Amino acid sequence: MIGGFATWRNVPVTFDAVNTAGKTVQVSNYLRLTPNTEASPFENNIEIGLYAEKTGRTTQSYGPRWTEMGSTGGKTKAITAGVNPTKPDRRNHTYMLLRKDTGDQWDVLYDFNTVGSTKEQLKVPRGIPNRIDIGVEMMGGRYIKLPEIANRMQFMDENRTWLRVLTKNTAKVVTLPACSATVKPPNCFKTKLTDKKSFAQWSVSKPRTATTAAPTGQAPAGTGTAWGTGVRVPAVLNGVDQAALQSCLGQDPEACLSSVPGLAECVRTIGVCNAAGLTQRPQQQARPTAASPVPAEPAESIRQRAATAFGVSEGQVAVTSGPAARQLSAVDGGTWVARSSATTAGLERRGLRFEGFQATYAASTGQLLEACWGRLCDDTTSTPPAFQ
Repeated sequence: MIGGFATWRNVPVTFDAVNTAGKTVQVSNYLRLTPNTEASPFENNIEIGLYAEKTGRTTQSYGPRWTEMGSTGGKTKAITAGVNPTKPDRRNHTYMLLRKDTGDQWDVLYDFNTVGSTKEQLKVPRGIPNRIDIGVEMMGGRYIKLPEIANRMQFMDENRTWLRVLTKNTAKVVTLPACSATVKPPNCFKTKLTDKKSFAQWSVSKPRTATTAAPTGQAPAGTGTAWGTGVRVPAVLNGVDQAALQSCLGQDPEACLSSVPGLAECVRTIGVCNAAGLTQRPQQQARPTAASPVPAEPAESIRQRAATAFGVSEGQVAVTSGPAARQLSAVDGGTWVARSSATTAGLERRGLRFEGFQATYAASTGQLLEACWGRLCDDTTSTPPAFQ
């Protein structure tokens, strides 16, 4: 396997408007690829997905990001390029991981444009087993309501052909019981695997019985998702017919690689294929989970969230004001930077421990913009402070 491709819609996620201080309450819908599983099914891997996190009693962040879990550490970065990536407007988006033509590292693409590359993925000799996952993960699930999100996935073989995973090679894991007359929300999932000879679609939802408020920008259920962007783009970009691409993204993004002229070749060789995704600047905003004013995130709130997320004590985390977020992304306003030299598992659950982390949050919304742990923080300009 030298590539993974998935698509789903930006569905609205809602959280109970209650105090959850000291807890990470988050839902992620992800595509994860583990290139080499010879030693363990939880080896170095790459993940790209859609994340919604409860940032306060009545606020949340929402948007895509990608993460690398490496041998000496990890890193994650929010994806802010594209057409409304941070809005739950039920728009289709695409997520892709492609191995580079040379070496052992991978490119990360969102809506058919490259947004990053890995540094610490393992070498994959011919015949070594690998793994691709798609699904939903929750932390603090009792506070979360997720409408149905339909995931579709393909992989690329060494002949550069996109294929579906055969049913016999598909495993389904659900950690909560199925909702039923006897198993009531919030401690249950509704799931459906659509397949015949091969994996077609994995649909997941999680109902809530408590009253929740919809995040701002939510499109009503059943609303159409025409891709119109209002942005003037060239007719052709890097050999890709842009009108055909935008039409396909709005209707059947899984078919775009085969139906849009020039797209498959552009993705493989250039990685910049979607003009609308390059020219749009998303409008980042705090998303209230209830009708109330949205204050800027205070430093103490960031300290508590970072400590909880990275599994260290608050006393081991230093928080300072950082550069304008516009230098890091398309988000306006300043940032908070949380740093620590404490031992941490990072934002992963492989049973490994690393020295130190750094995480940058948007001051206005509390959105996690980027983070690193272990040696993959060596690219940062600052060293995590030492604590006694």
